[in-house]
Amino acid sequence: MINIKIIRENPELVKENIRKKYQEENISLVDKVRRLDEEWRKLKYQEEKLRSERNKISKEINLTKKKKKDASVLIKKAKEIPKKIENSQNKRKKLEEEIELILLKIPNIIHESVPFGKDDSQNVEIKKIGKIRKFTFPVKNHIEIGESLGLLDFDTSAETSGKGFYYLENEIALLNQALIRFAIDKMVSKGFIYIETPLLLRQDVIDKVTSLNDKQNQIYKIEGEDLYLIGTSEHSLIGRYIDTLIEEEKLPIKNTSYSMCFRKEIGAHGIEEKGLFRTHQFNKVEMIVICKPEQSMKFFEEMKNLSVEIYKDLEIPIRILEMCSGDLGELKHKQIDVEAWSPVKKEYYEVGSCSNLTEAQARKLKIRTLKKNGEKYVPHTLNNTVIATSRAIVAILENNQQKDGSIKIPKVLWKYMSGKRVIKKIK
Repeated sequence: MINIKIIRENPELVKENIRKKYQEENISLVDKVRRLDEEWRKLKYQEEKLRSERNKISKEINLTKKKKKDASVLIKKAKEIPKKIENSQNKRKKLEEEIELILLKIPNIIHESVPFGKDDSQNVEIKKIGKIRKFTFPVKNHIEIGESLGLLDFDTSAETSGKGFYYLENEIALLNQALIRFAIDKMVSKGFIYIETPLLLRQDVIDKVTSLNDKQNQIYKIEGEDLYLIGTSEHSLIGRYIDTLIEEEKLPIKNTSYSMCFRKEIGAHGIEEKGLFRTHQFNKVEMIVICKPEQSMKFFEEMKNLSVEIYKDLEIPIRILEMCSGDLGELKHKQIDVEAWSPVKKEYYEVGSCSNLTEAQARKLKIRTLKKNGEKYVPHTLNNTVIATSRAIVAILENNQQKDGSIKIPKVLWKYMSGKRVIKKIK
């Protein structure tokens, strides 16, 4: 949520930012907020005047009584003031609620380096990393590979659970666990604190960590209870700090977590008939950072480089894609996606996303930082996918397939696979 001070002090900057995001229909919201905010400030000023008047009358009443004169008129006047203050506060509270709803629709100020563009077709490739392998035989997709090895089962899961679920067996199930252990060890070695989080959150937290659109299209609700399944452990990692005052010396906070994730996947992409790429349930290791404002771009680069390092370790060809202004989420200041190469489709596909949300998310969650001198400010937050194992498995199966149908396991995962280096069909 954008800081209202920016709208007060530089409304044209906010309007220009909205234009850069191709949301001209929302430009009028800036002036609307300014009008409501002006009304809010007038009410606040009136309340301060009323309190001052109450104090003044209280002194006059005391003086009048000391002089043993009639103070009934002053007392009557003093009794009327609290009601006037209460009425003003109620009006101001309604204004605050209206202003907050509008502020949620106004996008965060984007970083100066973000390329201009209307939608994802205008995202910009920063660089490619890793060598794309040339195959001397017809390549198979991960579904064909997994089913031919007898280690992926989509048919039974369709019967037991419906589309968007799967059974992993033997070496591919072990590969899934190996990726989780590898990712956690990598993050801990980089100074991130590993945390096991709840998989269910209350609505007041979900509303603060997701957009209304994501809540409707992605988040599962538990019927009859005020609980929702998380779509990523980022929700519970950052949600843990809701309405919290963090001492500045505790920054930066660097947390990582593994969790199962659950998503309805309603919308443009939907669920695939079969496969691991877009599913209702998957495994993911996530990272978040809460830091001082002046440090957030440094951590953004650090987190981005961690994603690159992970896929270099896995020997998967990737590219880094920068999101253009029109493709950035409302809370995003800057975002890059990591995409892995598909030798089947001959194109790259998303395997991770790294975002700097500056103070927008922390402001929405009412997270603040306390300095030693007693001053308070809103810290910056960032999040990044360490690894979504199902998509990493797709990349490993397709890029590491051999002519005989076997799959080479990346060397960095051998120690997590009980020494196994190849996945073969068991006769």
